Amino acid sequence: MALKIDRELVLASSSPSRKMLLEQAGLTFEVVVSGVDETVPPDYTPAQTVETLARRKGEAVLPLRPEKPIIAADSVVSIDGLILGKPKDDEAAKDTLRRLSGRTHEIFTGVCLLANGKRDVFRMSTQVKFYPLTEEEIAEYVAMGESRGRAGAYGIEGIGVVLVESICGDYSNIVGLPVAETIRRLHRLLAR
Repeated sequence: MALKIDRELVLASSSPSRKMLLEQAGLTFEVVVSGVDETVPPDYTPAQTVETLARRKGEAVLPLRPEKPIIAADSVVSIDGLILGKPKDDEAAKDTLRRLSGRTHEIFTGVCLLANGKRDVFRMSTQVKFYPLTEEEIAEYVAMGESRGRAGAYGIEGIGVVLVESICGDYSNIVGLPVAETIRRLHRLLAR
């Protein structure tokens, strides 16, 4: 297997983090945002949620770029079986960080790959343990603005890295896309 894919891809996501990961991997791609409805039934597990949304995003973009391989993804942060969305404001971000403080949570990412009339949908999970956080640390981090628009109210690829005591699993999955697994599966899909 080659490390690179020598075709232009489509990233069906507006996520700057996913864009950064694909650029770091040396891939050539264009961004085409799906704009799909991201609601799922309330009884969906985190795994079902990310797989469903990744598939929905990929299938929405496919008619727009049927000739190119498509990567679509969705990620959620989960603790105690609950999905922690993007905080609506700074107070909600502080509440989320209090919940994560000193505990282990999971990042689930669903990926949908579409190429040559074939589809591969999979998910990965990575465990993240936070250090116990003081109220001062939480307030300082939220004041930096990095919590805004972030599921789980933090970004590990930024200043949020100082909140993390340990991880178990794929680091890039936490950022938003399990890059190595995605490239390997895409190679297999393109070879069929």
